[in-house]
Amino acid sequence: MVAVLKPGVPQEKIDNLTEWFKTRNLEVRVIVGQYHTILGLIGDTSGIDVELLRSLDIVESVKRISEPFKSANRKFHPDDTVISIGGLKIGGGHFQFIAGPCSVESKEQILSIAQSVRAAGAGFLRGGAFKPRTSPYDFQGLKAEGIELLLEAKKLTGMPIVTEIMNANHLPLYEDVDVIQVGARNMQNFDLLKELGKTKKPILLKRGLANTLKELLMSAEYIMSEGNPNVMLCERGIRTFETYMRNTLDLAAVPLLKDLSHLPVVVDPSHATGIAKLVKPMAMAAVVAGADAVMIEVHNDPPRALSDGPQSVTPEAFEDIARHVQKIREALPAD
Repeated sequence: MVAVLKPGVPQEKIDNLTEWFKTRNLEVRVIVGQYHTILGLIGDTSGIDVELLRSLDIVESVKRISEPFKSANRKFHPDDTVISIGGLKIGGGHFQFIAGPCSVESKEQILSIAQSVRAAGAGFLRGGAFKPRTSPYDFQGLKAEGIELLLEAKKLTGMPIVTEIMNANHLPLYEDVDVIQVGARNMQNFDLLKELGKTKKPILLKRGLANTLKELLMSAEYIMSEGNPNVMLCERGIRTFETYMRNTLDLAAVPLLKDLSHLPVVVDPSHATGIAKLVKPMAMAAVVAGADAVMIEVHNDPPRALSDGPQSVTPEAFEDIARHVQKIREALPAD
């Protein structure tokens, strides 16, 4: 349930109403918007007399939220969430490129790619240190050393870093990581999500390859219910009967997620298609669909990449993608 308060309500009256809700064993989230203050109520609201609440002189409207996700719901939080990371913003009209290799392979590789994507307009550097692979014989990442190399690249370029976590026990290694990515295979690792919710770090939550949007939003809810509001939703393709591509990019998910939720939406066209030449058109389409960021895998030598070479673009190709995406953004009508 949400209670929308009238403009200009004194703080004392807001505090009094908040305390009244708390005496009824409800958790109260206070959201201060541009025009209204909203009290989001979490818990069993069946005992709240809606008509009585509506009759209060400070209350403009009352809405019950039927969806099981509350904190991630746009009804709960009408304004877009804007997440600030290292001086950069994502969401609410702020767009970013997230770029870098699938896996951190060496110091020379990650530093070279970081400088290239930074020069081409990327705001964030992505790179895998711990890599979930389908085969146990494939390269599993440099692990802690990979994070150290990402931090060296961050020091060199000033770019915030994004890297995936596999296990909650690894959290101490991520103290200086700017954005923690939850991969598609861990989208419903609820114990991990709850631990990430206890941090305040921005979380990039990828949709599972066979999960619904409702399930994605419920996973975001796990993180937010523990007190961390800094969640970004990532559409990275879902598994369908199509075999020409690695996955099927669900671009309709972008505007629908933005209608259902206030959280920023990121699109990963690299994993969604698995084919380097499809990354550019899908990145451009993602921007038209309303994505707040695109995440692109970039490698300086894709044929020799230790993971995901076929879907990785070269630094020169990324520069071309970034240029075309920016042209499209400039041509889009203002909201």
